[in-house]
Formats: sequence, structure tokens, C-alpha cells
Amino acid sequence: MNALLVLEDGKIFKGKSFGAAGERYGEVVFNTSMTGYQEILTDPSYKGQIVMMTYPLIGNYGINKEDVESRQPFVEGFVVKECSKIASNWRKEKSLGDYLKENNILGIEGIDTRALTLHIREAGAMKAVLSTEDLDEKKLVQKARNSPGLIGIDLVKEVVNDKMYVWSQVNKKGFKVIVLDCGTKYNILRKLVENKCQVVVVPANTGASEILKLKPDGLLLSNGPGDPAAVKYVIDTTKRLIGKVPMFGICLGHQMLGLALGGKTYKLKFGHHGANHPVKDLKTGRVSITTQNHGFCVDIGSLSKKEIEITHINLNDQTLEGMRHKKLPLFSVQFHPEASAGPHDAQYLFGTFIKMMKKYA
Repeated sequence: MNALLVLEDGKIFKGKSFGAAGERYGEVVFNTSMTGYQEILTDPSYKGQIVMMTYPLIGNYGINKEDVESRQPFVEGFVVKECSKIASNWRKEKSLGDYLKENNILGIEGIDTRALTLHIREAGAMKAVLSTEDLDEKKLVQKARNSPGLIGIDLVKEVVNDKMYVWSQVNKKGFKVIVLDCGTKYNILRKLVENKCQVVVVPANTGASEILKLKPDGLLLSNGPGDPAAVKYVIDTTKRLIGKVPMFGICLGHQMLGLALGGKTYKLKFGHHGANHPVKDLKTGRVSITTQNHGFCVDIGSLSKKEIEITHINLNDQTLEGMRHKKLPLFSVQFHPEASAGPHDAQYLFGTFIKMMKKYA
């Protein structure tokens, strides 16, 4: 079936569909990971986005139920150079195309993904429409321009579970960690369990008093989609809990913490999406190759130098990747230390969180 990917600036890419049919809107971004497409599809942080993979052949090892990062795929659309017609792996349960179709996700293949990547790098991430129904190019350009985009939109409420749940219950000696779910990836929860934590996940709209009633040893602010400034209720909850419980923020959680501390966020030109981003730890000088997925960033200049220490910097563009409070028990990183998919260089940060909870227990 013919399909069109049309950007708001009038750029048009023609291809063939795989997965579901229909029409979807979202911001087009590129991901530079060579593998891990299943984890990318099921990362709730991609809600509101049409994801393009820069690696040319995707789908060759199929899909399995063990490597998902949430209950379902959340991308608005999936763009590849070529969707592999053969999927071969001992863990494979179904093909990529079948998986997308089951979950009503549109895919398009056969477009020049290199040209699209270069265009986004020059012009920036932008709103787009992906369609197999309406192939009128002029109409689709207007539809893309009229779509809501990401700025000022609360997408967190569209991906979170609405009830508290216990992810795991380990021995009573383990620390009790409350995860404030803004769209958390499962591997964050798995890594906490590996560190012998009792993990309880609560919805993003849970209030500070409700969280304190659970008597947590630590609070993890999770990743999630969209504009952090639009999720004011999480910022307010974070403000109320600062200094009352040790905190660790990841990705959107890092941005929420930055806003709660009086900082500001801004939209990056085309964001950071991939598993090969170099980040420098300013204390040790160590460089980690990290997994990243974010379109917004905390403004370094907006943070109080008296209270906040910058701990990590992105070596590609010098943007903020990590911070900690000089007196209070809290720290955060913009990248994903749980990886999945991606390198494991930054998993030591879960150990840092455990040490902080021990110190302030």
C-alpha cells in the first residue's frame, strides 16, 4: 500500500506501508541506534512522535514479549529504509510488521532515511503526518501544520497507569523506592530490583502527602514524553518532596527536578535519540556512551550555582546531562542509565542512588 510522510515545511517522502493503515500525526525524530527497535517502540517517552531509524535494515530479529519496555508501543508512526522480510532469532515470536499491525501503529518503508535525517538536522524536528488514506500532498501539508505538536502539551497523562502497583517485593532489608510514573521504562524497575529494592509504582498525579504516607526510603522520578513544563502537577509534587526524601531523576524526571529547583527548560533543535551519545562525568573525567531519548533540555544557566552542581555534560553539544544538589539528597541525569536498548556504561548510577539512601536512611 502506498504511504506518504509529509512534513509541515512541505517536504514529502513517498514509500510503502507496513503494519497498520490509516493516518497519524506527530513530531518526526531520528534515532541512531543500530538495534533495539522493540525497546524504542515501547518506550512511552516516544508518545507524540514519529520515529525514524537511521540504520537501514530494521526488523531482522523480529519481536518477542520479553524485551518490551511498557505495556504497548507508544510511537505515533515508524519510519525505516527497509523492513526486513525475514526475521530470524531463537527468541522471535512474530514479525515487526505483524506487531505494528496488532497495535495499530503505522509504518512506512522505502524512503530515503539519510535525506530525512539530514533535513531534520538542518531544519530541526517538526510536525508531520503519516498517511495511507489521504494521498493529497497539499492537504497533508496543511494537516501537518495544523497538528498540535509537543510544546505545551501534557502527554504524560496519556501513557501512565492510573493505579498504584507493586513491581516487586524483595526482603524487608531492601530499600523501599517509590517510582513516580510519568511513563517509566520497565528496565528502570528491573535495575532497582537488581539492587534489592522494594519497588512501588505510583501514577504521575499522586500527591506529595500520599507518597510520604507510603514511607519511602527513596523516590525515583521516571522518564516520560513531551514538554516537561506542561506537567505542572508533577513539578509541584517534586517541589513539595525536595529535602524530605532522597531523589533520583531520569530523563523527564531530571527535567522535572530542574524545574522544581527554579530552573528552566527549552526545546532542542532535533533532540537526542539513540544509544551512542557520549557523556562526561565532570567529577571523574570518565566518558560513558549512553542511551538517550529527549527533545527538551534543562538550561544550565537557569540553575543556582550556589545550590546545584553540574555533574555530567553531553560531549556532542555541551548540553546539561546531570546535576546534584550540594546539600540535599537529590541528583538526576538526562540520559538513561538503565539502557535497554543500549550500552551499560551508566548503570553505576543506580548504585549511587542506593548509597544516597543508605546515607540518609
